[in-house]
Formats: sequence, structure tokens, C-alpha cells
Amino acid sequence: MRLAKRVSGIDESVTLEITSKAKKMAKEGIDVVSFAAGEPDFDTPRHIKDAAIKAINEGFTKYTPSSGMPELREAIAKKFQADNGIDYTPAQIVVSNGAKHSLNNIFQAVCDAGDEVIIPAPYWLSYPAMASMAEAKPVFVETTASNGFKVTGEDLEAKITGKTKCMVLNSPSNPTGGIYDIDDLRIIAKLAVKHNFFVISDEIYEKLIYDGRKHHSIASLGKDIYDRTITVNGVSKSYSMTGWRIGYAAGPADVMKAIGNLQSHAASNPSSISQKAALAALAQDQSFIEDMRKEYEKRRDYMVSRVSAMKNVSCFKPGGAFYLFCDVSKTGKDSIQTANALLDQAKVAVIPGGPFGAPGYIRLSFATGMEAIRKGMDRMEEYFRKNG
Repeated sequence: MRLAKRVSGIDESVTLEITSKAKKMAKEGIDVVSFAAGEPDFDTPRHIKDAAIKAINEGFTKYTPSSGMPELREAIAKKFQADNGIDYTPAQIVVSNGAKHSLNNIFQAVCDAGDEVIIPAPYWLSYPAMASMAEAKPVFVETTASNGFKVTGEDLEAKITGKTKCMVLNSPSNPTGGIYDIDDLRIIAKLAVKHNFFVISDEIYEKLIYDGRKHHSIASLGKDIYDRTITVNGVSKSYSMTGWRIGYAAGPADVMKAIGNLQSHAASNPSSISQKAALAALAQDQSFIEDMRKEYEKRRDYMVSRVSAMKNVSCFKPGGAFYLFCDVSKTGKDSIQTANALLDQAKVAVIPGGPFGAPGYIRLSFATGMEAIRKGMDRMEEYFRKNG
């Protein structure tokens, strides 16, 4: 074989594939409304960009410590304490090239061949791929809209075996927008401690929560679960910095040292300039986040009302993130057929739910302007009226 087994079954991210196709159509002059991309449509705040420009002008363009600048890791430690009630030392933090890189580092550092990784479904499509690349086996736990797309203790325990190495927890969730409340987290924490497995807690959307609800970090619930949790976050979603590629992870000292060693060989260090920008994001004015959150909540409410009125389509009202997860199973088409038809016939780009473990669903991002949202909703309503 020309290719290693670990990569031969890995496909391109459908999210990026659909987004690329929609952009190509737009470049050809076709009026496409895209609900596909998973990134904020807001610009990076000015003071963050200024920090990067200053770093360039001052010649801060060389290598940094492989796990990140000391002052950035200190700022992240302060953020964890202030926002999440978790005490991590800077030595327990590794800054990486985006939260996706942080997650991949974790899987590589803690999983051996044959280990099992529990992943609630629907899931962000990269989780199973990352587990497989670490030669671990993804084990899926089905969830439903009626339960807020959250795993129950009973369903989770039924999937735990002697090979269970870790569980992925994503709250708020991509693609569903579901949120685990503190009581939900206590159930998961109890099982993780009882069966001695890691919880990989992906909290990248923590600042985008609606209806007055509060984000809770599972690592804050006590020493036993703290010792078994690796918390992942970054600046991409909260500060509209997706292209800057700065994420970070924090956890038990021995695990994070191993991750730091791994990263030192795989990537040297995250971008020096982006680290300076991330430091400004974390340490300076935070008002941008609340302004963005309020705007997303307004868009969410509008889209939920519009989709709920469409023929044979229903949606889960998300508590966080910026996605609407819509059930299209009553149309008689699967998610990929529906996504392709919407793009070709209605000129609306959505993400099929199949690669997220939900073949009867499509994902719509409301990280786009209200004018585009109204136009896209009109087109979708007309499409489903004729084809639903």
C-alpha cells in the first residue's frame, strides 16, 4: 500500500468541501446564500489586530517556546480561573495552532491502538477522524433532540468497556447547539471517575450561550474529575479569530508535558504574531464578545421562527454556538441529497448531517448577516414548499 492505514480512510471535511463549492459558485457570479461556514462573520477587533501589527513592527517574528509564550499561558491560566473556576498553572497549558490542533495532540498523546473513545452523536465530524488517526476506535452514543442532544448516564454507561480511554464532551455543541447543564456534567463526571477514563472537554463555543444560561466546565466539579479532564478552548469563536490559529489545552501535568513534547517535534510552536494577538484578546477589552453574542441570539430567534414554519422541516432551538440543526427526514431525502438540492436548486449552501452522525439533519450557520439570512430563509421556504 502506498498510504498508511491511519490515513487511507480519512475523507476531506464535508464542511470545507461544501463551503468551497459555494464559494466557487459565487466566484462564477451565482448568487449563493451560504449557511455553511463555521466561523464568525464579525471582523477581528481592532485592538487585537493592532497587537499583531505591533509585534511585526517590533520584530517579534522568531520562534517562541514550543508550548506557547509564558505570558500567554499565564493569561490563559487567569482566564480559566476567572471564567471557569479551574486552577491550572501555566505549566499545565499548551498553546497550539488552533483548538483542532489541541484536540489532535490530545488524542495522539493519550490513545493507544485498540483504545476506545466515546463520542456522543451527533458530533463534530473531526472527532472520529482524530480518534482513528490515533489508532483508537470511536464508539458512538446516540442522542435525540427531545433530550437536548445530550447523553444520559444510562446510555453512556452502556458504552463503557475495559478499553474505554476517554470521552469527548462538546458543550455548547457543534453541530446541535446543545448545552450540558451542571447536573448533566455531574453524571458524566461520576462515571468518568468510577470507570477511570479521561474527559476531553471541548469548550470552544463557551462564550456564545443564549437565554441567560451559564456555561459550566466539568473540570471545576472536584479534584477527581479535574485529574481526568483535559479542557480545550481557543480564541477562534469568541474573538472572531479563526484564521489566526490559536487554541489551547489544559489538564493533568503529566499529560500536558507529553503533549508539549509531541508538539515540539510536530509543529515547533504556534505563530509568534498570533500569540501576541491572542494575548491582547484575552487581556484587554471583552465587550466585543457580548455584542456579538446578542446579535447571534437575535439571528437564532429569527431563523428558528422561519424554519419552524417550513413544510416537513423542524429544528432544535440551540442553547449555544451559532448553528441550527434541522430535521429534514420527513422530506424523503437524506442530508447529502438535501444539501446538494438546496445548493443546486435554491442556491443555498447548508451542511449535511450525515458526516456528523445524523443523516436526517442539515446544519445551518447563523454566522452571517441578517440580509443574507432573510434571503436564504425565503429560498429555503420556497424550496421545501415545492419539494418537501
